[in-house]
Amino acid sequence: MNVIWFLVVGVIAGWLAGLLVKGAGFGLIGDLVVGILGALIGGMLIGGSLFGGGLIGSIIVATIGAVLLLVVLRVLKRA
Repeated sequence: MNVIWFLVVGVIAGWLAGLLVKGAGFGLIGDLVVGILGALIGGMLIGGSLFGGGLIGSIIVATIGAVLLLVVLRVLKRA
C-alpha cells in the first residue's frame, strides 16, 4: 500500500510542480518521475516531519523538491 501512496504523491507533486514552474507538464509518466525524484530531493533537503509528515506534508515536500528539480533542469537546458 505504501508504494501506491508514494506513486500518488509523486504524480500530484509532479503535476503541481509543472503548474508552478509554468510548464505544460510531462504527461502522467513524466509527472510521476519528476514527482518521485522531487520527493527524494525534498526529503533529503527538508525532511518529511517539517510539514507534519502526513499526506499533505508529503505532497508539499515532494512538490518543493520537484520544483527545485524542474528549475535546475530548465537552467541546464538553457546553458
